[in-house]
Amino acid sequence: MNILTATSKRVDISLLVGFTFLALAYFYVHDPVTLSAFEWVPSEEEIQKYRQSWNPLSEGPLLIQAVDIHPEGQLSIRPFIYGQVAEHSYGNRFTLPTERKPGPVHLYSVSPLVTIAYGLTNHVEIGTALSMSSFWARDSQSFNQGKGGPMTTNTGFGDVSLFVKYRPIIQDPDTSRPSVTLYSQIILPSSRWTGTERPPGGFAPIGRLPSTRFGELGFTEGLTFRKNFRPFRISGGVFYTYAAPGSEGATTTYTGDIVNTRFVFEHFLDDKKSLAYNLEFVGLHTLTWRADGHAINRGQRSGSTTLGIEPVIQWRFGDSNFVGAAGVLFTVAGQNALDAIYPNFSIQWYWRKTGKVIMR
Repeated sequence: MNILTATSKRVDISLLVGFTFLALAYFYVHDPVTLSAFEWVPSEEEIQKYRQSWNPLSEGPLLIQAVDIHPEGQLSIRPFIYGQVAEHSYGNRFTLPTERKPGPVHLYSVSPLVTIAYGLTNHVEIGTALSMSSFWARDSQSFNQGKGGPMTTNTGFGDVSLFVKYRPIIQDPDTSRPSVTLYSQIILPSSRWTGTERPPGGFAPIGRLPSTRFGELGFTEGLTFRKNFRPFRISGGVFYTYAAPGSEGATTTYTGDIVNTRFVFEHFLDDKKSLAYNLEFVGLHTLTWRADGHAINRGQRSGSTTLGIEPVIQWRFGDSNFVGAAGVLFTVAGQNALDAIYPNFSIQWYWRKTGKVIMR
């Protein structure tokens, strides 16, 4: 591997992972007593204090799972549509879009996703995500030469994710203490089981869940945080995905593990309408190593990186329990990855057995 390439990748990942840990460090230094003096199960008094504080019912970030937890017995159903348009790519060096190259494929894809989340207790939330995938791809060299050529297309079921979130620390409205949540996810390769083809590049459009390789069994652990400062909400997270070994005939295959990073800034312009805009910063990194120590023999062996920024607008539909958001993710730098734009849109419906829903 090129030394400069490896060094730039390590620096890049370190900077992005540092977003989350620097934020947590800031909260600790600013108010060490309230952040360290917690029990692993927040008290009912702390929960009620948070729920009575400023926190408009809204869609929230598009590209990270909600950090705080549904109240016990509350449910949300959230359909998404994520798209991808990619006609350029980055080489084996971390660069900006000014140095991107045409091709090697022109890829257009759509990935509908439905996420269902339920507050099992006031501290634990469980959920699942069901998806489909459609893509259209063509050889860009032949197309750019005016020769046309065949287009590869496929539509089918995507992968299924099962997740659980536990919040050991709940934010305090009167101090700088944030909410901190542990996130665990299992990715079932249902796309492979149902015969859906893998899109070029191996990833479906970057979505709300931590992105993982298409059609592979994976296990994700994450650390997320959120803090409300009226009229702002700030959240972020770091997620590590272990890719389980696969097989091709008699050969056991090993791909690199994956790191996802997220940092989100929300600014509310109208609390009653839940009208706000977001700036969401996204990182997707395939690594050159595996947690189990096996050498990589499939996939991008020199690793890859995609960095993106997404502006988002979010709103509430009147006084109903429906909220929505729309945005476009732009790739701003990359290495061994596609340069793309990702338009996306979602609607979320909240339900609670007592009737009145509460923002997480």
